[in-house]
Formats: sequence, C-alpha cells, structure tokens
Amino acid sequence: MNKTLKIAMAQIAPIWLNKEATLQKIENSINEAAESKSELIVFGEALLPGYPFWLALTGGAEWNTAINKELHAHYVNNSICIEKGDLNSICQLAKKNNIAIYLGIMERPLDRGGHSIYASLVYIDSTGEIQSVHRKLQPTYDERLTWSPGDGNGLQVHSLKDFTVGGLNCWENWMPLPRAALYGLGENLHIAVWPGSDHNTKDITRFIARESRSYVVSVSSLMSRNDFPEGTPHLEAILQNAPETLANGGSCIAGPDGEWIVEPVLNKEGLIIKDIDFSRVLEERQNFDPVGHYSRPDVTKLMVNTERQSTVEFK
Repeated sequence: MNKTLKIAMAQIAPIWLNKEATLQKIENSINEAAESKSELIVFGEALLPGYPFWLALTGGAEWNTAINKELHAHYVNNSICIEKGDLNSICQLAKKNNIAIYLGIMERPLDRGGHSIYASLVYIDSTGEIQSVHRKLQPTYDERLTWSPGDGNGLQVHSLKDFTVGGLNCWENWMPLPRAALYGLGENLHIAVWPGSDHNTKDITRFIARESRSYVVSVSSLMSRNDFPEGTPHLEAILQNAPETLANGGSCIAGPDGEWIVEPVLNKEGLIIKDIDFSRVLEERQNFDPVGHYSRPDVTKLMVNTERQSTVEFK
C-alpha cells in the first residue's frame, strides 16, 4: 500500500548569496530528512542562494547605480547553472537516500544566454533525476528588478507513491490559471514555496487546499539581520534599513478539507516532518472535484503553452 507519504519541510536560512555554503546546508538537511525515513523534502523559494532582500532596503529601483549593479552581479555569480552540474551533489543525495526533492533556486540557464536569472522550482525524483524545472512565470514587484519572467514548461506534475505532486513559486500560487493547469494534470499534493513569512502562507495554504481538495505543503525560509554574511557587497547599506527579522518562516500543511495539519511554524529553524494519507484526497473529492465532476469543460477550458522559451533556435 502506498497511501501514506512522509514529508519533511526544511525551514532554514541560507548562507545568504553564498552558493557553496548554502548547498552544504541543503545537503545536511537532506541527510537529516533521510535519517527520519522522509520520502519528500521541500525547500523554500530562491533558497539557493537566497532572496534579493537588498532591493527593498537600498533603493533597488534607482537607475545605473553601483550598489544595484554590484549586488546583482554578486547574485548572478552565486546562482545555479544546472547545465554545468551545480545540482549534481543534490541529485546524488536524492538517489543515495531514495528521497524526492523540491528545491527553490536562482537559475542561470544557458538556454537563455547564461546572464539572466530565474526563480526556479526544481523537482528531483528519488532516483536522482531532475524531472522538471519551473521558472517563475511572473516575478513579484521589486523582484522584477533582478529576476526574469519564466515560461510554462515547468507546469508539470509527478507521481510519488499514490500522490500526484506539483508546485508553484510564491505569489504564482495566487494565479488561478497556473493552479488550474496543475489541477487538470491530476495534482493532489500541491507544493507552494515562499521566501518566508506567515503573512504569505497563513491564508492561501488553506484556500488552495479547500479549492483543490488537495494537500498543500507551504515551505518558507528564514532570514534575520544576523544571516547577512561578512563580505557581502554593500553590507553596511543593506543593514542600515534591515529589520531584525526579514523572513519568519510560516511553513505549514493543510489537508484536503482546508484544515490545518501543521499550523504555520514561526522563527524555528530545522525540519518539520509529517505523514499524510492519500485516502483523505478521495474522501474530499466526493463532493467537489474542480477538474472532474464539478467542472464544465464545454463552457470554460484552459489552454496552456508548455514550450520552453528561448530567444534563438538553431536548426
């Protein structure tokens, strides 16, 4: 029987904008999750190597300034190029420990030239294979000053025991049509990743669960003033306006009835581990199934472009 799944939510802080050090911290969390026999571990949005907090603290919209250019370059230099093997160690750990992984990264893809970065949610299966890379469709507000908009190629779901799992980045979870695309693919375990804070997770986690009659796992990171490492460009300017807490976590799980299984966990670093039971999905779909018996495709239907977008096509 494959009805239950053990999930580990990794609510951790990055070694901010330090790719190698943050990778090590992620690897430690995977090993810890494996010791607890977890079958899926989830990390927050842009955790590797961190969220661009400086934008709201140092006048990120100012044009052609050294601080914004230098911090952006530092960010890109510490971002992840999958094609160059930057996630190989994570894939090896997934295979070694027979654990699936959702990981939020800043991706520096060669198919878009290798200079722009995308907030991507990567799914690695328990054999260590990268099965999807979902580039955030629409960066939010000041994120657009450093992140690029993605495409529909990563709107995919994956089989994990009896479950069908899919995921979205942060405020994408508020976008009805990407949610509907995943529902239509059979999603019944929805992964929502966030940079941090319960003001993001406390309402929408339960809402999506009730709308979809699916489990929803929201995973956030942590960030405080103490998490900005020495050697960060323009650190003094960043800290001048930084509050004590920039991301307080808020990782949580809602069941298919929209009720809490794990309420938002605040200001606590480490793994949050829980078993979920697939039977609850079928129980709640009895009275509402948004893409099944409670849909009208003859009246409304969604069309999705899943092509990976690139500026140049060579033949």
